[in-house]
Amino acid sequence: MSRVACARTARGRRTLGRVDQEDRIALFLDYENLALGARDHRGGADFDFRPIADALAERGRVVVRRAYADWSYFDEDRRMLTRSHVELIEIPQRMGASRKNAADIKMAVDAIELAFERDYISTFVICSGDSDFTPLVHKLRELNKRVIGVGVEGSTSALLPPACDEFLYYDRLEGVDIPPARGRRARPTGRQVGPDQRPSEPERQHEPEPEVDRRPAGEEPGRDVDALAVQVAQTVAGLQGSANGEVTASRLKRTLLRKDPTFSESDYGFRTFGELLRHLAERNVVELAEGPAKGDPEVSLPEHGDREVAFGLLRGVVADLGSGGNPVALSGLKNQVRRARPDFSEKKLGYRSFLQFCKAAATAGVLDLRWSPEADDYLLTTQS
Repeated sequence: MSRVACARTARGRRTLGRVDQEDRIALFLDYENLALGARDHRGGADFDFRPIADALAERGRVVVRRAYADWSYFDEDRRMLTRSHVELIEIPQRMGASRKNAADIKMAVDAIELAFERDYISTFVICSGDSDFTPLVHKLRELNKRVIGVGVEGSTSALLPPACDEFLYYDRLEGVDIPPARGRRARPTGRQVGPDQRPSEPERQHEPEPEVDRRPAGEEPGRDVDALAVQVAQTVAGLQGSANGEVTASRLKRTLLRKDPTFSESDYGFRTFGELLRHLAERNVVELAEGPAKGDPEVSLPEHGDREVAFGLLRGVVADLGSGGNPVALSGLKNQVRRARPDFSEKKLGYRSFLQFCKAAATAGVLDLRWSPEADDYLLTTQS
């Protein structure tokens, strides 16, 4: 074999190896649920398939794309999906719930059949907010398949996201336009046009309200970085306590998604998970070190810094309250600590409870902690 042929063969094997490492994705769309959900809960906005396709392209190769509906109701959408190479599964027109149940059953049967027939498909994407698909999700996970859910936030059942490995809200995907705030207020203001010039005042009052209400609701997660820091610290502490090796960024991200399948660092204003971790490291919530793979750092809780300061704060409060060596009861102690430092939170340090934090301080030799049957409480004393 010539050198050129050998080189081509080697390149082909490397390419095949990279392809084999990618997740194969099967996409199933309960189209009526998505289209009507977008229309009803997003100010009449049309459903756009492209943001979903882009989000899945970042997660692997989509090898199956199927959408289920009575397409006589979605003529324009049918053209859009055809251009995106989605196979359209026709559900014959029936009356009411029976038609909807037929689409759900067909979609579930096809997904299970594909799970058995195509071993190479590792991920199933169920695009629906209907809780009726929860048993399907459970069965696919039993078959060792990763399941990603996609649904419109306002029409997604609370039962479905926790069942998935990851859940993406359509409204939050990159490329989904924010629905116009005036759309939902147009009808009321139109009804008030009768009384001369009075409608102009209600219109001015109503128009800003959707923007004021919607923007904080959409931006609230981005502002709540403190709650995210608590969640990350607790998760890192739990992973470190499980003694399953080092905690890498990729492992931490998978664990956060298992806790909350709707988690996304973009909701907090970060472009990547690494950027989020660097931000938390700057705030001394976590520490980052070189990991086993490039771009996948090891994550740990700070051994010193804030924790030592918090231990010193606790010791100082116990010493003040128990002057003369008197023991201090655990009950009510946290409030006293917060009086001394209002921003204190043991959860930011990775501890699940104030008692766990006090036990850690006792283990570090900062103070003594013992259970008193007489007081029916833990008692703390500073060491002499």
